[in-house]
Amino acid sequence: MSKAFIHKNFVLETKIAERLYHDFAKDLPIIDYHCHLSPEEIATDKKWDNLSQIWLYGDHYKWRAMRANGINEKYITGDASDWEKFKVWSETVPNTLRNPLYHWTHLELKKPFGITKLLNTSSAKEIYDATATMLQSQEFSARGILKKWQVEVVCTTDDPVDSLEHHIKIKHDGFDIKVLPTWRPDKAMAVDNTKAYNLYINKLADVANIDITDFEALMEALRKRHDFFDSVGCKLSDHGIAQFYPDDYTNSEIKAIFLKVRSGKALASQEIRKFKSAMLYEFALMDNEKGWVQQFHCGPLRNNNSRMYASLGADSGFDSMGDTLVAADIAKFLNRLAEAGQLAKTIMYNINPKDNDMIATMIANFQDGSMAGKMQFGSGWWFLDQKQGMEAQLNSLSNHGLLSRFVGMLTDSRSFLSYSRHEYFRRILCNLLGNDIENGLMPNDMELVGNMIQDISYNNAKRYFNF
Repeated sequence: MSKAFIHKNFVLETKIAERLYHDFAKDLPIIDYHCHLSPEEIATDKKWDNLSQIWLYGDHYKWRAMRANGINEKYITGDASDWEKFKVWSETVPNTLRNPLYHWTHLELKKPFGITKLLNTSSAKEIYDATATMLQSQEFSARGILKKWQVEVVCTTDDPVDSLEHHIKIKHDGFDIKVLPTWRPDKAMAVDNTKAYNLYINKLADVANIDITDFEALMEALRKRHDFFDSVGCKLSDHGIAQFYPDDYTNSEIKAIFLKVRSGKALASQEIRKFKSAMLYEFALMDNEKGWVQQFHCGPLRNNNSRMYASLGADSGFDSMGDTLVAADIAKFLNRLAEAGQLAKTIMYNINPKDNDMIATMIANFQDGSMAGKMQFGSGWWFLDQKQGMEAQLNSLSNHGLLSRFVGMLTDSRSFLSYSRHEYFRRILCNLLGNDIENGLMPNDMELVGNMIQDISYNNAKRYFNF
């Protein structure tokens, strides 16, 4: 009988790596400090009818692969039935060999479903029916899956105008997994589109119960919402930006720019940059005051296919790596905060691997000795969230900083099945360090290296975020 593809020593290339994973990493709880799970689905303890609903809905990684495989959009985001969509996905999976989707797919079938068969056209119906039956049980509800993965903390991604009613309900229910909001104020600085921005500011004014007619009122409303997020347990902010904005500006300029956009007039490019620079700085001050961690996801080039964007909207699989030169802007932004003594704990994620060493060396400029690992180089993100990308990030951080202080992995996903990414990361980490020991590059000291693995996989995040 042949060994299953996803077996207990998957990715682990040496006996030492096997020991490191099974003895130190495998059974640790999970802290998922950045994801896009729906708090409503956790609050209502959602169940899914079939694997398509929990697996294919909203997953632009899979959508991109199916398009590349010649699948008609009807079977991707269109009106085809759930079974029809799953069927074409099963046809696509064998063609994803060497794409991370092949590993992710079979890791997610192995846990939580216990399925070790390879997904293809021959096994599709059996797997679809078996998982549909399992998904009807409480063990495979939203909360049940979180428990299966030993998740301890989930940090969702939330807009300042969100009511956070679902987070409040989850806490009141006494659910033993912490589900906390994350402050994501991107829309509050998105002055590129005057009409959309003003509609958003009107919504912010309503939820904050403040008439936002000038910049001071804008900041008052945002601070009020920031305080509210804090009261519900928020400990992190997150900013999804194409680039950093460190432009010089005066307060009078920002006030005038806000009045201009509020009057419905389009802004010049330099006005947009100055306003975004001011907002990023103000958000950083707010986070530092609260003792939050600020995260910066930098570099994607979004919505490149205008025809498909018009049809399907954002986050539909038409984004790519950007290649903007960002080092000088990052340095200026961080230095402005450091000079003012207002630099909060910070995690920086890059989407282009060309920036790995730059980010790893940049964060070292602003470590201030106040705590271990205050400045963090975030785990491989989006297009780098795969074996080669994770190894490259780990190697850059190792070469230029302290890998031992790294806060580890996150899912950055909308799917409850993506917790296998934590397992995948831990296996890759143990394999990397196991190979170093095997090659005589690190001491063969299981306690020393094993404790480091436990810190990276769990302990560092628990301490860093004060969970």
